[in-house]
Amino acid sequence: VQLQASGGGLVQPGGSLTLSCAVSGSIFRINHMAWYRQAPGNQRELVARWRIGGLTYYEDSAEGRFTISRDNAKNTVNLQMNSLRPEDTGVFYCNVGGFNTYNDYLHQNLNDYWGQGTQVTVSS
Repeated sequence: VQLQASGGGLVQPGGSLTLSCAVSGSIFRINHMAWYRQAPGNQRELVARWRIGGLTYYEDSAEGRFTISRDNAKNTVNLQMNSLRPEDTGVFYCNVGGFNTYNDYLHQNLNDYWGQGTQVTVSS
């Protein structure tokens, strides 16, 4: 399983960006898909997450500005980011957790996968 993130770039405060993460390879069942951000000197932190059943979570600063969505046809997870702020700057990583086989699912053997990261810079 491989994840390929794209869509980062330089944007002015108040602008918008859409990140996309393409998932390739075979996963029997996806449990969750998420986006994390790592700002310079900081730990990687969860920004938004979609879980099976359609449940979503957003960190407080992302609530109301960011939207995570899954495109089943393209097997991607997207993060629409609006009203961007300088403090949103960082490297964004996509994360997918899934069960590779039916046996993994039965025994709840969850596998975690990470993309390579895409840089988002919000600056005037």
